[in-house]
Amino acid sequence: MNYLGAFGETSTEKIIEKSRFITYCARTAGEEEAKKFLEKIRARHVGATHVCYGYIADPLGNLQRFSDDGEPQGTAGMPILSVLKAQKLFETSVAVVRYFGGIKLGAGGLTRAYASSAAECVEAAQKRSFETCVEYIVSVAYPEVGACLRFLEGSNAELLKREFGAGAEFTVSVREAEGEQFCNDLISALIGRVSIAEGKKYVYPFAIKKKAGL
Repeated sequence: MNYLGAFGETSTEKIIEKSRFITYCARTAGEEEAKKFLEKIRARHVGATHVCYGYIADPLGNLQRFSDDGEPQGTAGMPILSVLKAQKLFETSVAVVRYFGGIKLGAGGLTRAYASSAAECVEAAQKRSFETCVEYIVSVAYPEVGACLRFLEGSNAELLKREFGAGAEFTVSVREAEGEQFCNDLISALIGRVSIAEGKKYVYPFAIKKKAGL
């Protein structure tokens, strides 16, 4: 399994023709989480004119919902959902809250307002790559701690936990497809002075590393 999605919650705000648009983007794994997220936004903005939204609630893109919440049909919910689809974000919800400022935008203006609000918030949101991982418990004696940490910091592994007792123990998350290579490289780097135990498998939100020069 491998898909992109929002991580945490992000909000942006702007004024268009005196109407206030406040946009929220959040990770919502499943439709229940998406509904709870929308309930929270509505409760936060009880005086808003509209709370429009779009979400993709599953990792395959089969569970998609949107709402214009009283705006003219097709001017709010679908443009918001289209942003998520264009960015290929899954298990992600976007809600755009509008406080009407007295100037009508027309169908085209509304579509642009909701689409741009959603796009700006999605752009600002932290995103992660959700992939099946293998958890490894890496054990070393204290003389190898420095070399082990240098290897881990230079790898694609995510360091989850550090424990120190008779020796040092590091729990790391590694992409399943990279697990065997990771173990081989670590053993080679520490000249065999390491013990690696394979743990559970699950979907983990890996940070997206920027390419050099960007």
